[in-house]
Amino acid sequence: MSDEASDKAAPADRAAAGPFDESEANPVRPYIDLGGIKVLPREGLNLRLEVEEQTKRIVAVGLDYADSTLQVQPFAAPRSSGLWDETREQIRQQIRQQGGRVEERDGPLGPELLAEVPVAAGPDAVAGKRLARFVGVDGPRWFLRGVIGGAATGDVEAAEKVEELFRSIVVVRGGTPMPPRDLIPLKMPAAPGTA
Repeated sequence: MSDEASDKAAPADRAAAGPFDESEANPVRPYIDLGGIKVLPREGLNLRLEVEEQTKRIVAVGLDYADSTLQVQPFAAPRSSGLWDETREQIRQQIRQQGGRVEERDGPLGPELLAEVPVAAGPDAVAGKRLARFVGVDGPRWFLRGVIGGAATGDVEAAEKVEELFRSIVVVRGGTPMPPRDLIPLKMPAAPGTA
């Protein structure tokens, strides 16, 4: 499989159905600009920015939708090869180290991981296990990673809605040289009504 390992892991119709590169996005759609990604607003979508305590840097975008959560992070990637194959292996090892279970399966977005992650008992944790789907798509010079939780880990209808949300995201890689695996900078959106 060594030849394939460097290939990009993405749905065959990625350029047409998303997740999109900035160059492929419809310029007239009213995207919410978060820097490294743009998100299409929709009914029932709630957006959260996840900030790193020490650096105050935005490290992920959380989207609450269809009784599910979708956490997304855009990363810089090499032009020729993808990061998802390698990243899946790292995630798999991390989850096993935490005592979780993980299986790889072919999802609508390509290879994905379905994980059962142990969590400390809390109001929303049932029996100390949380299901999560890890999805990833390699684009031109970027890699978009998503973690899906909530209803979309098991409910087909919710899963379709969240997958469609993930595919509607536009990644703005920018022209700045960046080492592969670096997080593409995210920013606060401008106030509604401002360009």
